[in-house]
Amino acid sequence: MGFVVSKAMNDSLKGQQEFMRLQLERQLILQNLIRERQTAMQIAWTREFLKYFGTFYGLAAVVLTTGAIKRKNPAVLLPILPLSFVFFYQYDMGYGTLLQRIRGEAENILDTQSTLLELPKGPLTFEDLEKIRISQSNFFIEK
Repeated sequence: MGFVVSKAMNDSLKGQQEFMRLQLERQLILQNLIRERQTAMQIAWTREFLKYFGTFYGLAAVVLTTGAIKRKNPAVLLPILPLSFVFFYQYDMGYGTLLQRIRGEAENILDTQSTLLELPKGPLTFEDLEKIRISQSNFFIEK
């Protein structure tokens, strides 16, 4: 009799473990899909911003160049320099290799400089969270 109950419990435990494994796989797939969509939205936003900023940059370049020629003062062109940095950064983000370079640097940090990722006072533990929860609940009860 005990063997039958034990076998049933083992089968039940295996079923629960399989269900938990499937749940975890689904969560990981969902998180990855959400991350991919957020990244796609960021790239799309950058490309859209680049259209507007590119128009502004082009107009500013024409106006400033015209002003510099009319006034015979090349200093009028100075605002083009910082605008150029912003324009080319946005272009690199939307159409260039900036994201690949960022990903490569992030992988390098994870592989060789993981100590930079440590949290102050170490990772949070269940006991830390319970202390905070209790102190906050006492704070709200006392008021």
